[in-house]
Amino acid sequence: MSSKDKKKVSLPEELTSGYGQTQTETLAVQHKQESLFIGIPKEITLQEKRVALVPSGVANLTSRGHRVLVETGAGIQSNFTDHSFSEQGGEIAYSAQEVYEKAKVILKVAPPTLDEIEMMQPGTVLISPLQLPTISAEYLYRLKNKRIIALAMEYMQDEEGSFPIVRIMSEMAGISAVQTAAELLSTTTGGPGVLLGGVSGVPSAKVVILGGGVVAEFATRAALGMGAEVRIFDDNIHKLMRLQNSVGRQLYTSAMNPYYLRKELLSAEVAIGAIHAEHGRTPIVVSEEMVRSMRPGSVIIDVSIDQGGCFATSEMTTLQKPTFRKHDVIHYCVPNLASRVGRTASIAVNNILVPLLLRADGARSFEHFILRQAGLRHGVYTFRGCLTNPYLGKRFDMRCTDIDLLMTSGL
Repeated sequence: MSSKDKKKVSLPEELTSGYGQTQTETLAVQHKQESLFIGIPKEITLQEKRVALVPSGVANLTSRGHRVLVETGAGIQSNFTDHSFSEQGGEIAYSAQEVYEKAKVILKVAPPTLDEIEMMQPGTVLISPLQLPTISAEYLYRLKNKRIIALAMEYMQDEEGSFPIVRIMSEMAGISAVQTAAELLSTTTGGPGVLLGGVSGVPSAKVVILGGGVVAEFATRAALGMGAEVRIFDDNIHKLMRLQNSVGRQLYTSAMNPYYLRKELLSAEVAIGAIHAEHGRTPIVVSEEMVRSMRPGSVIIDVSIDQGGCFATSEMTTLQKPTFRKHDVIHYCVPNLASRVGRTASIAVNNILVPLLLRADGARSFEHFILRQAGLRHGVYTFRGCLTNPYLGKRFDMRCTDIDLLMTSGL
């Protein structure tokens, strides 16, 4: 069959008219990068003495093109002056209203009050502790109505899945808990007059620690350093193994067995609650009946109070009035225990937050930054008018929406 006999197939003109012609060039669209406008208001609740950023952190952020607005007096309680902030590039605001109206990202080391939420602009990003005992349904409704993107510091994770803010605050809380217990055991504070470490011929005091995490590790180091006996309880045996390896000596450890726990509490001078919950409230592991059976004048330091506490008799207190007695047992339940050492605590929080904020460079918005950071999403509890924390939804009977679903559908 010759080529002449082959039939030609005609194609529509619209399919062939552009053949061989120069096509329009398309370029990738570069989205405008957004610098952060960060606000640091002065803390007004719980006798809080910390500040979220220190002058060195402000200098780091402003050198990268971000703006930081600091309310006058915000750092005074932790011994940082307005002058030190302004010298490092910070802008000084002379009212809380100015900070909340202008800044797009608010950093706090205590939860905002309802009045502070009212001053925030819609869509503001709030990074602060959650402190479950202080949270109410009204608090969450206000955040939702303002479409605030709220992140809880204690639930934010790093790349390894650990909780960096909790970790650093726990180190200080563990040491401070033992120091506080030693003070409360003295007669000058109404205690039984017991020296934590004892002396030759006089037995040491016994310290029972609930939990095997970071608070427990540093409380154990401090208590052992003072010469006290230590008993540690946790249901996670791997945590107990890690704690013993970290401390470098054999310790009395046990699973959270009610029989052994009760036995040790009966003769303990100090009980420290150091349990951290990844979601929601910490479990109550010491019943009121167990507290009633403890020695008169013994001391409970509930470090877990910011997540509800692990003693049935715990009630939140403040640094102004930190203790109360129940069943003749001294209770110390201050949620911001690290605030006793405000300067050290402020620098520690700053060292976590500044690298986190600097990683937002190149993001179109803070929302897109959160989308790329699974650890940050873990800390989000309200997002653009939606509650995203399942525990809070169950506790307050409010509808909860998965944060990953919200972000992938909206961005």
